[in-house]
Amino acid sequence: MNDDAEQQHLAQANPGYAAGQLAAAFRTAAGHPDPETRRRGAERGRRWRAVLDGMANGLLTIGSRTPVAGLPAWVTPEVVRGGFATGEPSAGGPLLDHEIATARRAGVPATRRALFAHFLSEEGLAHLHGLLDSGRYEVTVPEEAALLTVAWLVRAGEPAAALDLVEELAPFADRLRFGPRPSGRPVARADFVHRSTVADARAALAARRPSTAVETQREALAVWHPFGDELLLHWLEVTDERGHIRLPGPADPWHARSTALLSRYRDLARRHTYCTRHLRPRENLGILRGALEEAVAARELTPRRLGLLRHAVASMVRRRGRPGSAGHTALRLRQAAHAALPSHHALAGVVLGRLSGLPQDGGVEEVEAVVAPVSEREAGETGVPAGAAVPAAVRRPVMAALSAPVATLVERGVVPSAEVLAELVPQLVAATTAEAHPDPALRSLAAAHYRAFRNRRSLLLFDLQRQVRVEELPWVRAVDAQRAGSGADEAAAGALRQLGGLAVRAFPGTILPNPLVRELSVLARQAELGAPFVEELAADIFMGTFTPKFLTAARVAAELLGGGSLYERYYAIDYAAVRNLAVIEAAESVLRSGGARTSPGFAALCRQRAAESAPGSGRSGSWVAGNGTVIEQAQILTTHNLATLVHRVGIDPGAGWDDVALHCFDTVCRLTGRVHHNPRPLGTIKDVAYAWRQMVFHLSLCPPDRQGDTLDRVGEVCARQPWHIAGRLAPALTGLRQVVSGERVDRGTGRRLLGWSTGRHWLREDPAPGPRPR
Repeated sequence: MNDDAEQQHLAQANPGYAAGQLAAAFRTAAGHPDPETRRRGAERGRRWRAVLDGMANGLLTIGSRTPVAGLPAWVTPEVVRGGFATGEPSAGGPLLDHEIATARRAGVPATRRALFAHFLSEEGLAHLHGLLDSGRYEVTVPEEAALLTVAWLVRAGEPAAALDLVEELAPFADRLRFGPRPSGRPVARADFVHRSTVADARAALAARRPSTAVETQREALAVWHPFGDELLLHWLEVTDERGHIRLPGPADPWHARSTALLSRYRDLARRHTYCTRHLRPRENLGILRGALEEAVAARELTPRRLGLLRHAVASMVRRRGRPGSAGHTALRLRQAAHAALPSHHALAGVVLGRLSGLPQDGGVEEVEAVVAPVSEREAGETGVPAGAAVPAAVRRPVMAALSAPVATLVERGVVPSAEVLAELVPQLVAATTAEAHPDPALRSLAAAHYRAFRNRRSLLLFDLQRQVRVEELPWVRAVDAQRAGSGADEAAAGALRQLGGLAVRAFPGTILPNPLVRELSVLARQAELGAPFVEELAADIFMGTFTPKFLTAARVAAELLGGGSLYERYYAIDYAAVRNLAVIEAAESVLRSGGARTSPGFAALCRQRAAESAPGSGRSGSWVAGNGTVIEQAQILTTHNLATLVHRVGIDPGAGWDDVALHCFDTVCRLTGRVHHNPRPLGTIKDVAYAWRQMVFHLSLCPPDRQGDTLDRVGEVCARQPWHIAGRLAPALTGLRQVVSGERVDRGTGRRLLGWSTGRHWLREDPAPGPRPR
C-alpha cells in the first residue's frame, strides 16, 4: 500500500511491476515448503493475474479514483501491493455462510439481489432494527453498513432519505454485500483500544512448543542425574578405599541388582528421549552403564575399561561427593526443585484455558487476572504447581491484547512506536467521529463503519487525485444531517489534542507516520480547526508538485516561528516571504491544467532552497536523492505538522519544551550510533535529520533564557556518547551553538544537519579523534 498516493503525479502504471509480482507469487506457490504459504502465494497470483488481465482488456484504469469500469468511487475495491486494483470489489465474490443462512431462514433465493430485497421488506427491516438495538453485528467492509443505515433512516422517520439511498445502492445489489454480519457480542467500549484480540493472543500461545533445550535440561536433572547416582552407588559397593574395583561372584545379589538397573535404564531411555548424553560411551554415565553391561554378560572387564570405570567413579565422587552425603543431597534437592518448575509451554496452556472463556474478537480489559499465578483448582486440573508465576514470555501475547485507553497502552509499553500508535488510532477516531450522532444506535453503527473504512487499502492515484474520504460514501452522506453541533466538534478537538500531544511526547524525534497523519486530519476536519496536516512524500514517485495544503502548513509555521526564532535562523527561512506567498496564491486560486490544485510557488521555493542548502548539491547524484532534497525542504518549511499541532491544535508538552528537546536528542544519538560501520546508512541519516529538526523546533519554543541552558545539557549528553557518535554530531552541535549566539551556521566547523544529499553525506565519514563536543 502506498501511503503517498495523494501526491503522485505519474502518467501511467507500469505493467512490468504487476508482471514481476505475479512471477514472484507463482514461484512461492510452486516451490515453498510450507503448504499454507503455497496457498497464499497461489491466491496472490490469482489477484495479480486479475490485475494484468484488467489492464489488458480495459476493465481497469490504474491510477484513477474509479479504477474498475462500472463501479463508482465509493465501492471498496480489492487492492494488492502498490495500490493496484484487481477489478473485484471487496464486498463481492461468492455468498458467505451467514448470507446463505439468512436466505434459507427468509425462504428467498440465495442471491445477493434477493437478500437485498428481503432486507427492505417488513420482516427484513425488523431484523435490521434488532441488530441496531443489540449492537450484535460486525462491519468488516464499509458496504456492510449500508442496509443498517437504510433501516435506521426508516425508523427515524426519514423515508425520503432512505429511498434515495436505496436507489443509489440498487444497481449494485446483485454484486455487493450490503447487509451486516451477525456477531455473538455487542461492540466494545468506545474509549478503549487494543493492539490484538483475545483470539490473536490464544493463537500466539497455542503456537508455543516445548523448548528442546529446557526439556533436555529438565530431563537431565529429574531423570538421568538421579539414575546416575544409583549407578554410582551400585559400583561403589564393589569399590574399596583405594579405588580398586572387585566384582563379586555370580551368585552375589549384586548381579541381580545389576540386571534390574539395566532393565530400568532401557525403560527410561525409551520414555525419555530429550537428553542423549547417557548414550555417549565416553561420558561418566555411559562408562558406568557400559561396564555394567559387561558384568551382567559375565565378560571380564578389560584393563582399559576397568581404568575408565575407576576414573569415572573417582571423578564423580570427587566432583559432587558421595550420593547420600549432605553436600550431594543438598545439590540434588536444588536441582529437583529447578526441574519441578513448570515449563513455559505448560503455563501457556493454563493461560490458554483462561482466555478461552473470554470473547475472542475483542481485547482483554483485566489482564492481571489472566496472568495471575496458578490457582489450586488449575493445579488440580493441569498438574502445574499451584502458585507458579506466569513468565514474561507467556505474559507478552496477553499484554498485546490489553484493552485500555491509548495513553495507558503507551505507558505500559504495549505501543512501542508511532507506527503502532497509528494502527490503533482509527479505533479512537471511530469513537470520536461517532459522537457527532446523538442516537446511540447510529453512534455504534458509525463507529463500526469507520473502523471498517480505515481498513480500506489506498489506491495508486495519479495527477494529485486524493483517496476516497469517508464522507463521500452514500450511506454516510445519508445521515450527515443527523450530526450534532459544537459538542461533537469539541470532542474531536479534544481527541486531536490528546493524540497529537501523545505522539510528540511519547515518541520524540520520530516523524508522524502517514496513517497517523490521515487520522489527525479527520479529527481536524471534524473539529473545524483549519489545521493542515501534510503527509511524508516518497522520493521515488515525487514529481515536483505540492498541493496547496503544504503552503498553508508553512504559513501556520510562519505564524508560530516567524520573527527571528531559532528554527527560522537555523534553517535560514524567510517566513515573511512564505506568508506573502500564501496570500498571493490564495488570491490567485492557482489551478493545474488538469484541474488538480497545486502550489507552484511553494514547489519553486523548495527547489531553490534545496539547490542552496542541500549537502553535496553541487555534485551529481540520483534523481531520487534530488527529489529527497526538495521534499526535505518542504518538511523544514512546514515543520512536518509540529507547528500545526502546537499553533492550531494547542498540544501540551507536559514537562516542558526543553524536556521534549532533550528526548529528541537522545533519539538523535541512538540513531547516529547506527551509522557507524553501516554499509547502507542513508535511511538512518534521514531519520537522524528528522529527530534533529524536531529537537531544533522544540528548542525554539523554549524561552530565550532556557535555550542556552538546554543546549548546554545537550552538549553534556553528547560528551558522554562513544566517540563515533559524539564526533559525528560535533559539527552539527557547533552549528547550532553558532546560531544561538547570533552567528551563521556555516561559519568555521559548524554544519547544518540535513538528511538528504546528492553527494556523499558528511555524517557518513568516520570522525577524527579529538576533544569531545560540549
